[in-house]
Amino acid sequence: MTVQPTPSPASRPGAAAETVETVFRMESPRIIAGVTRIVRDVGIAEELAQDALVAALEQWPRDGVPANPGAWLMAAARNRAVDLVRRRENYARKLAEIGRAQPDAAPPEEPADPDAIDDDLLRLVFTACHPVLSTEARTALTLRLLGGLTTAEIARAFLVPEPTVAQRIVRAKRTLATKNIAFEVPCGPDREARLGSVLDVIYLIFNEGYAATAGDDWLRPSLCEDALRLARVLAGLMPKEPEVHGLAALLELQASRTAARTGPSGEPVLLKDQNRSRWNRMLIARGIDALGRAEAASSGAPGRYTLQAAIAACHAHAHTYEETDWGRIATLYGLLAARSPSPVVELNRAVAVSMSEGPGAALPLVDALAADPALRDYHLLPSVRGDLLARLGRAAEARAEFERAADLTRNARERALLLRRAAEQS
Repeated sequence: MTVQPTPSPASRPGAAAETVETVFRMESPRIIAGVTRIVRDVGIAEELAQDALVAALEQWPRDGVPANPGAWLMAAARNRAVDLVRRRENYARKLAEIGRAQPDAAPPEEPADPDAIDDDLLRLVFTACHPVLSTEARTALTLRLLGGLTTAEIARAFLVPEPTVAQRIVRAKRTLATKNIAFEVPCGPDREARLGSVLDVIYLIFNEGYAATAGDDWLRPSLCEDALRLARVLAGLMPKEPEVHGLAALLELQASRTAARTGPSGEPVLLKDQNRSRWNRMLIARGIDALGRAEAASSGAPGRYTLQAAIAACHAHAHTYEETDWGRIATLYGLLAARSPSPVVELNRAVAVSMSEGPGAALPLVDALAADPALRDYHLLPSVRGDLLARLGRAAEARAEFERAADLTRNARERALLLRRAAEQS
């Protein structure tokens, strides 16, 4: 192996195992993508990545953590992939010698496509979003492979049973293998046909990093970084697609607030309480620039990512929470609701209305959403309602809503915040 381990000063077995798991969580999408280029099968690539993880768990506690643990895991997985391909080649050669020749199992050459992009992660997301898979399967598989989410996390994010998600992932990998789907960024009409799914999945990965659905951490920055990088690469690949720039703009603007979204102990900080001097001005500038490209490339009504980016830009332009143009945000949410109807969009519009016209004008809008089955277990519905009731001076009702929201969330940090807000209504 080319990457030699350098023993860590703190090389106790428990610490090394924790390091292995942490590094693997961060690096597994890149490892799987890199290995898939060799073996051309995402299921096998994931297994080889797991083999590298097992090897690290055996060796690092004994020999010390390598200086570059991510490179060590990648090298271990790639070596296993090369060995597998060689075994296939030897098997095929032996079959040929006895008159039963089989097709060469070596990885095929890359297509001579002038638009081809040398980015294995992007190849992986386009492969996982192939139309042979259902929308649910595409999302689950990409979140598993690209986002590094566990089956349980994906199930919680989409409010479906864990076995259902596991079956979707297994069937998706099997389908890609049996259909012999190429590991590539497609060209022309094929690329356009898959673009919507790719954008949706990148957005979902970013959202899981921006506000984790479960666990002890409010943010998962590595997911945000991967999603943002993919969006930037995609914008370079498809410069004439307005929604690609719209998504890039949205993620840049959202990511600009990351440093201000948590307190010293990792607790969530609400938008109105954030120190805006901690917002990343470079990311804001990049987001505004990308939004301009999205609007310039559009020949009709703006798409949903461009509209969401325009909303994020309203927040970015405001020096204080009170200076925010809530009237424009409410209007943009109205356009978004018409373009892409969703009870969550309507809930966000209600929040904007509450800021521009007062909580009394927004409460009926929120109450009208209470019967929507899609929001039955959505913790932000009672959270928003609790905020409106608190602002109207109805403290007891507000406390009950915040407590209900705390019961519904699966994120420990968010639960603590909601319970604190409930206690404040005494």
